[in-house]
Amino acid sequence: MDWATQVVNLLQAATVLLLSPLIAGVAYRFKAWTESRTGPSIFQPYFDLAKYLRKETLLPQNSSAVFVVAPFVAFGAYLLISVVVPVITPYPIPFASTVDFLGGGLLFGLAGTVTLLAAIDSGSNYAALGASRTVSFAAFAEPTLIIVFFAVAVITGTNNPYVTNNLLASSTSAYLAPTHLLVTAAFFLLLLAETGKLPVESAGLMEFGMLEDGRVFEHSGRLLGVNRWNGWLKQFLLYSVFVNVFLLPWGMDATPTIVGAVGNIGVLLVKLLFLVGVIVLVEATVAKVRLFKIRDFLALSFSLAVFAVFAFAVLGVP
Repeated sequence: MDWATQVVNLLQAATVLLLSPLIAGVAYRFKAWTESRTGPSIFQPYFDLAKYLRKETLLPQNSSAVFVVAPFVAFGAYLLISVVVPVITPYPIPFASTVDFLGGGLLFGLAGTVTLLAAIDSGSNYAALGASRTVSFAAFAEPTLIIVFFAVAVITGTNNPYVTNNLLASSTSAYLAPTHLLVTAAFFLLLLAETGKLPVESAGLMEFGMLEDGRVFEHSGRLLGVNRWNGWLKQFLLYSVFVNVFLLPWGMDATPTIVGAVGNIGVLLVKLLFLVGVIVLVEATVAKVRLFKIRDFLALSFSLAVFAVFAFAVLGVP
């Protein structure tokens, strides 16, 4: 591995780590505008993170080392994902060959599992409530993710996200094929659910809708800061995979140079701003579904993914 490749590797990881709070801040600001409010600064997540990291960390009584270690394990999993998926390069960087779509999904699953274990270890009823609800909905979300991966393998003959990006960017027929359009729609619905957006919003401290915030209910200080950062990292990575692989696979410089990678950061930001705008539009126009209806929402996503594979089986083309 030459020094230029190492720099690109570090640059991609730094992009995910440093810009994930910014995208969250932009989303908050866009959402405030749709509600006729000024909203917080787009840099507010950075201020919040700095505040959390300065505060004292309090641990629940009878909690174990799992409660303390879990946020850092999740952080490490997201950091590893940041150097194996297409973020600022359409070509694989050195660690990309270690995992494919399925491997990335398993790393996301690892991060979610340790967060759930920490919630249960806290001994809080509210945290356990958020954890149990997350697990019940994951039982519907995980099969959808598996079918999406299967559909991607059908399109390209491999589960490698870089191969999918290159094929869709170079082939209009593959991009407009029913299989790809259906799997993109399925992944978008799953994206809304996994990032806690409307109509499956999970933010807030109301007991009846508490999901993501419920899992970290007992965390405070630095541990809460790491958990918040983990949420932003997960959102940034899912958004990046969606725009670079499924929705907008064009625009990135394929030249393996530092200059090309830096330029691709700007391209990525434009794509992410577009996606955030679309999601905020969905949030502003679609009502939040009731908690027991979330399964129906995930069932729709699963059905679209199944139809994507069915379209290939019937039509014989991706």
